[in-house]
Order: sequence, then structure tokens, then C-alpha cells
Amino acid sequence: MTELAAKAMGVARRTLIWGAFAAALALPIAAAATSPLLAWRDPVYIIAGFAGIFALGLMLVQPVLIGGYLPGLSAIHVRRLHRWIGGLLVVAVVIHVGGLWLTSSPDVIDALLFTSPTPFSAWGVIAMWAVFGTALLAALRRRLRLNPHTWRIGHMVLAVVFVVGSVVHGILIDGTMETLSKVTLCALVLAASTKVMAELRVRAKQSTARAKPGLG
Repeated sequence: MTELAAKAMGVARRTLIWGAFAAALALPIAAAATSPLLAWRDPVYIIAGFAGIFALGLMLVQPVLIGGYLPGLSAIHVRRLHRWIGGLLVVAVVIHVGGLWLTSSPDVIDALLFTSPTPFSAWGVIAMWAVFGTALLAALRRRLRLNPHTWRIGHMVLAVVFVVGSVVHGILIDGTMETLSKVTLCALVLAASTKVMAELRVRAKQSTARAKPGLG
């Protein structure tokens, strides 16, 4: 009976974690889908906007995966998913920016040149280049023969820029995203990213300490 109860509690815990995680990703999209502002938007603009929301959700997935917070996933599956989701992030950003270009190329040019009067544009461009830089660094990692320490630092620095830039970009935009769900998602992205980076830093220090020869 005790063993069955423990298994039942384990299943309930996994279900709760996955359910909460799914809700955190789905609710902002569902809330945005009910926005009255969509009635005055072109289809391409709507697709571009939701690509941005989708990218913000994927930014929560990445640290949650790396931190091992989702039960039932092996280390191999986590690494594979992390790479695939990184690729999806790049695609989502390209669709987001490309759609905005098709609907209003002058605004995109102003944003890329950092001459846009809207503050959120600059943060979005910074985040865009950071995610592109992260993807490029990952693609060229072997060719550049980066050691694990250099790779980790470069990856984390670009990730910090991407996360901060994207969150500020999202918060400053007054658009189709519902305010409460948007702020909650952004807070979760920041919290999860900060927690994982702190844990990875501790692990790196511990690994370095174990690698050093003992004294005496």
C-alpha cells in the first residue's frame, strides 16, 4: 500500500508539474487570441505577432529543460530537445521579424538602425542578434574548437542578452498580449533563467575544484 501510494504521489506530482508548465505556455497565447486588436490587423501581422509570443514561450522551455525541472526526461532527451528548441527559437524570430518587414518595412529598418522612436524596438533588435549569435556559436562550436569553458561562457552571455532583451521588449509593447499573462510569463522566463544560470555556475565551480590536484 505504501509503495502504491508513493507511485500515485509521484504520478500526481509529475502531472501537476507538466500541467502547470503547459498552462504557463498556453495561457498567454490563448489570452492574446481573444484580443480585440486582432480585428484590425492583417493576417501576416498576426502571424508575426504570435511568432513572437511563441518565441517568448520557448524561452521558458529552454531553462526549464536544462535545469532538469521536467520529470520523465532523460539527459539525452534534454540535450536533443534543447538543440531542437534552439532552432525553433531562431525560426520563430525570423518569422516575427520577417512578418513585420512585410507589413511595415520602414519601421523594421528604423529598428535595425536603432533610430525607431519606440524604445521596445531597440530591445527587440538586441535580442534578435543575440539569438542569432547563439545559433551561430552553436553551429561553429566544433569548427572553432571551443573548449567547454569558453563555450559555456559565450553561450550564457548571449543567453542573458537574449532573455533580458526579449523580456524588456515584450513588457514595453502594448499589443495583443494580455497584460497579466504577459508579465507572468516574462517573470517566469527571468526566474527560470536566473536560477538555472546560478546552478550551472555552481556546478562549474565544483567541477573545477574536483579537477584541481589536491594539496600536500
